Amino acid sequence: MPKKVLVTDYVWPSVDPEREVLGQADIELVVAPNGDEKTLADLAQNVDGILTCFAKVTENVVKSAQKCVVISRYGVGVDNIAVETSTEHGILVTYVPDYCVDEVSDHIMALILSWNRRIVLFDKDTKTNGWGNAGLGMRIMRLRGKKIGVVGFGRIGRAVASKASAFGLEILAYDPMLTADAVAEHGATMVDLNTLLTESDFITLHSPLNPSTKNMIGKDELDLMKPEAFLINAARGGLIEENALYNSLISKQIAGAGLDVVEDIAPELNHRILQLDNVIVTPHTAFFSQEAVLELEQRAAQEVVRALTGQMPENLINKEVLNKPNLRANLET
Repeated sequence: MPKKVLVTDYVWPSVDPEREVLGQADIELVVAPNGDEKTLADLAQNVDGILTCFAKVTENVVKSAQKCVVISRYGVGVDNIAVETSTEHGILVTYVPDYCVDEVSDHIMALILSWNRRIVLFDKDTKTNGWGNAGLGMRIMRLRGKKIGVVGFGRIGRAVASKASAFGLEILAYDPMLTADAVAEHGATMVDLNTLLTESDFITLHSPLNPSTKNMIGKDELDLMKPEAFLINAARGGLIEENALYNSLISKQIAGAGLDVVEDIAPELNHRILQLDNVIVTPHTAFFSQEAVLELEQRAAQEVVRALTGQMPENLINKEVLNKPNLRANLET
């Protein structure tokens, strides 16, 4: 009887790439009709693996998945997966940490350039009011010599630093997991978070979302920023306390924000932050290119195949599960 893998949700045109990868190992794909907890818990009872994008693989879903060997995340973060519960039940949790480094770092630079050169403003005003009507009273910086603060200096943060350097920006970095020497190797200066917030003209967040980073940018942090500062978040919405951000934006405590994510993964059209003129919004598309999505689908599925065929996954989040006596994967030693 073929093994089965549940796809909880996806945002691309089809799951044909996954189906092809899994089919080569005689693994059947089951696509959930929706991402509701009850639906996923019911379907999880009869599958050997789970592929998930944004749907929440909760404790209840994990506990229902009594045959499940592996949960593979389409993406970088795993905050939508009950990882501790998975570990307790001997389930491998994998992810794809480096599939969209170019896309996200390009997106960050696009937001900086769009904001600083007032591309959105000039485009809208010219189409509405005619050539030259907007005037030149707004603040437009010369980028060379300004500072960009990168919070979280992993793969994407380092790629942003490299691209920002080409525009003459000075790079400040904050990452409690790295040394100053490691940061300096990529042309950046390690500083503490308060210094970064105080000195930077542009601030971009690239930290994972976990209990220690949730709402890491709140009122106190926003109050440290320059009035000209532009805050960018293309990581996780929960990194910013949204009430504080809204108040800072409407009071002009900071100049603006570029948001590819907000706390609600499907915000209403009238979301008050998204309606502000000093906010540039993109709908969680920083990761996207056709090449990136194809790579993501294939690599997430390949991790499932590895786990179900006794091979060690390439990107295992919960390495401590390997020492569990109830480890469900029969991995080759």
